[in-house]
Amino acid sequence: MKKGNVIRQKSYDFALQVILLYKGLQASKEFVLSKQLLRSGTSIGANVEEAQAAQSRADFISKMSIASKEARESCYWLRLLRDSNTLQKAEVDPLLSEAESITRILTSIVKTTKEQC
Repeated sequence: MKKGNVIRQKSYDFALQVILLYKGLQASKEFVLSKQLLRSGTSIGANVEEAQAAQSRADFISKMSIASKEARESCYWLRLLRDSNTLQKAEVDPLLSEAESITRILTSIVKTTKEQC
């Protein structure tokens, strides 16, 4: 399977996990951090999808770079939720690990694509 397909699936699955976490946080009356995580966590996959229909290599790099930034932002919100004791370490760490993995893949895709120019 190509990296593009792997990242599409990983970012989609991550977004689904973020949505479930968001629903739980909303039920416990946590509105601010959960909304930030929802936005960044679902934006990763949206930008990866947009990159699949890029009009140029530069457009592809731009969309994948945005996705990478959103993944990094998601890591930030997850760390805040954990370190503020809003969520337990066991709830956050698997999702944080996945966000870090997605970030590494996206960084690699962007770097490789730039080198091919």
